[in-house]
Amino acid sequence: MPQSLTTRARLVLLAADGATNTEISERLGLSMPTVGIWRNRYRLQRLAGLYDEPKPGSPRSISDEQVAVLLRKTLNTKPKDGTHWSCRSIAAETKLSKSTVQRVWKAFGLQPHRQKHFKISTDPFFVEKVRDIVGLYLNPPDHAVVLCVDEKSQIQALDRTQPLLPLGLGYVEGVTHDYVRHGTTTLFAALDIATGRVVTDCKQRHRHQEFLQFLRRIDEAVPEKLDVHLIVDNYATHKHAKVRRWLAARPRFHVHYTPTYSSWLNQVEIWFNIITQKAIRRGTFRSVRDLIARIQLFVDRYNRRCHPFSWTATAESILEKLERLSKAIAGTGH
Repeated sequence: MPQSLTTRARLVLLAADGATNTEISERLGLSMPTVGIWRNRYRLQRLAGLYDEPKPGSPRSISDEQVAVLLRKTLNTKPKDGTHWSCRSIAAETKLSKSTVQRVWKAFGLQPHRQKHFKISTDPFFVEKVRDIVGLYLNPPDHAVVLCVDEKSQIQALDRTQPLLPLGLGYVEGVTHDYVRHGTTTLFAALDIATGRVVTDCKQRHRHQEFLQFLRRIDEAVPEKLDVHLIVDNYATHKHAKVRRWLAARPRFHVHYTPTYSSWLNQVEIWFNIITQKAIRRGTFRSVRDLIARIQLFVDRYNRRCHPFSWTATAESILEKLERLSKAIAGTGH
């Protein structure tokens, strides 16, 4: 439903619960006159009063049936020579103007040119793992630290073939489309969910040997009196026999594996996106050493002003969302 309509519905429900105009205004972020107008319109017109009144202007030149035909064609068909409709291609098919198609698509929230990517986990223990990890986020154990651990592999030290054109008034920064590769590094990171601090290390490779070295660094960094809960994905390095033996010899370490295809459950992925956007993607590096120095500088400054991420999703809300997605997929016949 449109956000404006749902807000008005909440306004009416709060009024039905006995809330005053002042309380409704504060809770919904509306002005006092706005609250009064919609309460009065609902009192006089009931549900019909919550909808916007027709705006002044010339009458519509397109009928409801034409709108319905356009919507059905957009939703249920594809052009013979392409994967999706454009404003111009469907306008030619329906004998409507391009601007009319744009207005109708905008009114109904249709965006045929865009896609959202998804991947549903096939892990047989998906529910149990989601409840386990989300439980750590929402109710962390006492006398323990919870660390989200992963590695960002193959970070390239890219150097542009020509100097950058600096940002200026009226034009954006300019970079050449080609570049020179000077090697790669792998960034290991452990995010403390309680403080937001990050322990990192850059390695040339990302085998089980490097992962063990990083675990030893974590072991040294965390006080001995605290248990350590590690949230990691199902990468083979994390389940190597030598890694398992090392962990088994240290009872204070507890490993929690995310479900398959569910890296979004690991909070360190949020931090990887931050460092990628702010320090790596648009950077120019003349060597791997230069790249590692830039990463370490970013980490040092980040840890000075870090704060934990606010995780609000419950296990139930995640499972309900995936259930809706599964039903939507089943409805397509796949």
